[in-house]
Amino acid sequence: MEKIVYTKAKMDAIKEKIQKLISIVKELETDFPGRHFSLDGHLVGSIGEVMAAYYYGIELYAASAVAHDGEIDGKKVQIKISQQDDIVINHEPEYLIVLYLRKNGDVFEVYNSPGEAPWNSASKRDSHNNRHMRVNKLMELDKQVSDEFRIAVVNVISKMKPEYKNKR
Repeated sequence: MEKIVYTKAKMDAIKEKIQKLISIVKELETDFPGRHFSLDGHLVGSIGEVMAAYYYGIELYAASAVAHDGEIDGKKVQIKISQQDDIVINHEPEYLIVLYLRKNGDVFEVYNSPGEAPWNSASKRDSHNNRHMRVNKLMELDKQVSDEFRIAVVNVISKMKPEYKNKR
């Protein structure tokens, strides 16, 4: 398989396409009041993975790999992205990067560090032992992390702030 090159131009194109998808979602929700057509699942997960590859230089594994989505400098990384108030993980990751996707296509870093603290402080565990973590809690945990424990940023990404959250 040929190596993918992650560029700013490709990230700008993703943002433009996300804006189109979000516009379609708004149209559908207008046409069908009371129904939610949120972007989630594999689509948003893959968006998060390619964005993390760009921002952090992570080498991605094949899609649907168990527990981790890629690695950099020998560190295995689980990548999550959310447009809502929480994320779900089902295995304790070695490292965890959580991104937040705004409805305008902007993306922010919520959490970047070893995965032990979020895994152990998960607010809710379901019957499948999936752990649910709130974006606000992850932002608080992230503030406690020293830069030496982070995956180094290759391309600048801004930190998430509470006021950036999407409104329903």
